[in-house]
Amino acid sequence: MPEERLMRTALLILAWMHALCVWAAPVVYRAASAHPMVGEPITPAELLVEGGKLIAVGKSVARPAGARVVDLPGLHLYPGLIAMPTSLGLVEISGVRATLDTTEAGEFLPEVEAWGSVNPDSELIAVARANGITHALVAPMGGRISGQSGLMQLSGWGVESMTAKKPIALHLYWPSMELSAAPKSVKDPAGPKVKSLKEQANDRAERLRALDRFFDDAQAYQKARVAGLKDFRRVPAWESVLPFLKGGQPIMVHAQEARQITAALAWAKRRGYSMILVGARDAGSLAPLLAEHKVPVVFDALFELPHHDEHAADLHFRTPGVLHRAGVPMALCLPMGGWAASELRNLPYLAAQAAANGLPRAEALKSITLRPAQFMGDATRRGSLEAGKEATFIAVEGDLLDIRAQVRRMWIAGVEVSLESRHTRLYDRYKNRPRP
Repeated sequence: MPEERLMRTALLILAWMHALCVWAAPVVYRAASAHPMVGEPITPAELLVEGGKLIAVGKSVARPAGARVVDLPGLHLYPGLIAMPTSLGLVEISGVRATLDTTEAGEFLPEVEAWGSVNPDSELIAVARANGITHALVAPMGGRISGQSGLMQLSGWGVESMTAKKPIALHLYWPSMELSAAPKSVKDPAGPKVKSLKEQANDRAERLRALDRFFDDAQAYQKARVAGLKDFRRVPAWESVLPFLKGGQPIMVHAQEARQITAALAWAKRRGYSMILVGARDAGSLAPLLAEHKVPVVFDALFELPHHDEHAADLHFRTPGVLHRAGVPMALCLPMGGWAASELRNLPYLAAQAAANGLPRAEALKSITLRPAQFMGDATRRGSLEAGKEATFIAVEGDLLDIRAQVRRMWIAGVEVSLESRHTRLYDRYKNRPRP
């Protein structure tokens, strides 16, 4: 009936207006302490939030008329945690192919936009959110150029409302630089015979030439576009590369071993590209070189075993501290792929392990909050608790870097977000099971 539809519409409008008024009204949050990531921790702490923004942060803030007060006794406030890069939302169950959307077929796919494929109803999003993660950089995998990543907030009704910033970076998986010295007669599972060292070197050189040809073609397209040639036609794939040329938006280069890293650094410098190193297993041995090139590092090998027998077992635990002392800006993350998406809730424990092995505590906290925001060019909006920034923060019972700590409440852009997940639902279900 038209009258019923009109009534439902009116009720929806009234509900929306009420929610908007509640969101815009000033609120003061009082807690045991706040860790703003700039300056020293504040004890006790108050945050004034209005219209989804942080208006003031301090031991005591001026309260506007009509401000509501929310007491958080015994809780400690931190900025929302930021995971980068990750496959969160692109995978649900690693063993079920229909739930995997991490990889596209092809070698050079710059036009792929990972954020458009995120499943907003993924159970893994809620699980990550429950341990304090409010934002994640969702990135594609596969091929040499896998596509572009976007920053997603882990709350919203769909991809459109969850997409916080796009695109962030173009993702390049650097070719392997290793050569196998096995005799040519030895059988290789990937082929009939292991190639000779000369053949392997030629293949490696060709992969690097193909990479250069791709970017040469992209720059030629850019020149033709600027020149406005009569027969010029826009090509979506090349259009998607333009923001990343000549030091514009960053190219995230995924490289692990030392030869890959040094080759990628030289390549980015030669071409004048803005580079962020991702993976960086061997970055500790190249810390002075990385500092010289001023290349940010996103380190994902913290819990990996060393790849050489002569290395100490705690090599990767100490690498973040080594990078920090050399002056390399550094963030921590888990590896890409389905397993890491299900383990993303462990992000705070990476920072804790690094802090226990030489990385200053303040830097450990920044490695999962402020540093990711800076790397993504988003530090003016999030990553710390400062006046003028988005009111995205978490209230934690205990020390965030202690595995016993519990995230009790969360706000994203001033709106409180539920911390319910599949884990909490199962806990409640079996806690209340019938007993004999």
